[in-house]
Amino acid sequence: MSWLFALITLTLMETVLGIDNIIFISILCGRLPESQRKSARNMGLAAAMGTRLILLMCINLVMSLTNPVFNLSDVGVPQAAIEALVPGPPGTGHGAHGTEEGEAHEPVKPSPEAVAEVNGVSVKDLILLVGGLFLIFHSIMEIHHKLEGEEDDEEGTSKAANYWGIITQIAVLDLIFSLDSVITAVGMANQIWVMVLAVIISIGIMMAFAGHISDFVDRNPTIKILALSFLILIGVLLVAEGIGTHFNKGYVYFAMAFSLVVELINMRVRVDKMLPKKRKKPQPVAI
Repeated sequence: MSWLFALITLTLMETVLGIDNIIFISILCGRLPESQRKSARNMGLAAAMGTRLILLMCINLVMSLTNPVFNLSDVGVPQAAIEALVPGPPGTGHGAHGTEEGEAHEPVKPSPEAVAEVNGVSVKDLILLVGGLFLIFHSIMEIHHKLEGEEDDEEGTSKAANYWGIITQIAVLDLIFSLDSVITAVGMANQIWVMVLAVIISIGIMMAFAGHISDFVDRNPTIKILALSFLILIGVLLVAEGIGTHFNKGYVYFAMAFSLVVELINMRVRVDKMLPKKRKKPQPVAI
């Protein structure tokens, strides 16, 4: 029954990691006419599933993308700068080498393996770096679009061009999110069919809830700005992964969930303030 545990774990992981993908698709589709939004969302999620399945079928090629293709030192990056990007090993604080108080001790250099990991640049690193920069840029432009209150062109030809332009942007980001998701999934399961089934189930779950999430984001401007801020943070994480700096994504997703809960409380408070307060009827005074 180990495959069942792996299937449930992978399905949950794919669904959670797909939240940022749903947010991105929902925000992009929000700029389309109402009649085109559902088809664009479904097409975007179908493209995400297709991309993941193709990558799983080419798993050997995908894993080879993690092999370095060139080194930062080869393009003129100083060794000191490379070592500065590597976090020091644990236990290197004061007294780690048993030095007496007041005695000067040399700083501990990072291990050669850690330096080599940062120094080597793979195709995956480049894809994550470019994808992260694209996500940051696009999210900032969406915030600018929201603040400026720009209106979309209402002509049919512009709508068609905008529709396929948005589908193209979704496909590009699907590749980024799918690559990271598939590489993570490979480390959690050995059977390809388990990973394929987990992808299909998770995409089905996302398709079922994408419409509700999209409508909720469109109805609440503050949630939309918060979602765009989340995407900027995800873009920063992708850039950090691309340059070899690893963060625990659990902390990031917790911060996102906490911010969302706070904003939902603020929305409830604003609604309560807008509702007319019930006035108590004066009680008759007995004489």
